[in-house]
Amino acid sequence: MWFGSVDFWKLWLGNLCAGLAAALLPVVVALAVLDEGLSPATLGGVLAARTVGFLVAAPVAGVLADVVSRRLVVLAASVCAAAGTAFLPIVMHEWFLIPALLAFLVGIGHGAYRPVFQALVADVVDVAKRHEANAFITLNSRVVLVVAPSAAAILSTQISPALVLGGSAALWGIVMLTAAGRQEQAPPRRSAPILTAHPVKNFVSSFTEGLQEARKHRWFIAGLCALAAQLATGYAATQILLPVISEEEFGGSVVLATALTFYTLGSLGGAAAMMRWRPRRQGHFALLGMALYAGVPAVLALPAPEWGIFAAYAIAGFGVQMFNVPWFTATQREVPPHLLARVSSIDFLVSYGLAPTGLVILGPASAAFGSSPVLWICAGICLAAPCFAALAPSSKHFTITQESTDLEPRIKSNTTA
Repeated sequence: MWFGSVDFWKLWLGNLCAGLAAALLPVVVALAVLDEGLSPATLGGVLAARTVGFLVAAPVAGVLADVVSRRLVVLAASVCAAAGTAFLPIVMHEWFLIPALLAFLVGIGHGAYRPVFQALVADVVDVAKRHEANAFITLNSRVVLVVAPSAAAILSTQISPALVLGGSAALWGIVMLTAAGRQEQAPPRRSAPILTAHPVKNFVSSFTEGLQEARKHRWFIAGLCALAAQLATGYAATQILLPVISEEEFGGSVVLATALTFYTLGSLGGAAAMMRWRPRRQGHFALLGMALYAGVPAVLALPAPEWGIFAAYAIAGFGVQMFNVPWFTATQREVPPHLLARVSSIDFLVSYGLAPTGLVILGPASAAFGSSPVLWICAGICLAAPCFAALAPSSKHFTITQESTDLEPRIKSNTTA
């Protein structure tokens, strides 16, 4: 039972603090830049450096967590994120490169933590309970995303952005404490150590082993390609164009704020529903949830009323959790424990890596060809990508072992093994 596990609640607390710290940072840094009169380029550079740090750290942490120690990787990640966050307000007025380097350090901490957390969930939760546990974790993460921006704005105005960043660093300190007090549960088989005379060669070999494992799971590769296509097109386009449409067609930012609120409410509802809902064909069900996001760029391309935009965002938020919970649960179930952190790092590396690419390309494309054609193309990709992924072998249940019935008998047998 995950609900009564002390190890699970330590893991949950650490993840809650890490998520809150990560969500606070962009808002607080933006407010700090505005308060101090610094240029928008400083803000963009700091946030970009954080993203780069995430992308650099994710594959390295995935390998180290599988072949060295997951607990030590979390400790190191927490130290990096806490140090970078704590010193960032002190150097905000310094030469641009210095705050960017600290933001890079924060990104390393967050990027190292994310894939290892997915592996730790599999360590502390029985396979039969991971679906509910992942839904519960996702629900809490969505609550954090609702609370954090408002809390960051209020606290920054009432006290100061520097003190809020200090509190964010303290949250990473709590992550560190939860990791330090956790008993290590070693995977059943470790790869060859990489800390030898040839660390680079051994790292490449260990990461390649994770890639080879990922390729065995065609449902994983197909779903990841579909997710990357959606993030780089539909999600990126709506991030760029929703503010423009809200301002030009509705005369302000009210539609923007309300649409994002409905998206969050839909996500909360989806996460809550998935705690009880276990579909038989979980893979196709998850890909259907992903496809629901196509409604967002489609409705933005139309002269839709406000309520149509709000409904599309709420449905898309619900669909995100229809995908996320079965996806994380299947990855934890199907991938061997000694490779799970590496495969999870590939997931985050592709997802986080391609999203900024779409933001760079779709802005100029919208200016050149108009927003409506770009949105329709993105809507088509968001719908077609999960449909093509559903054609991949093993995509029906997100499992290599194809079964025409529910996975429950297989889950029970794995639990008792």
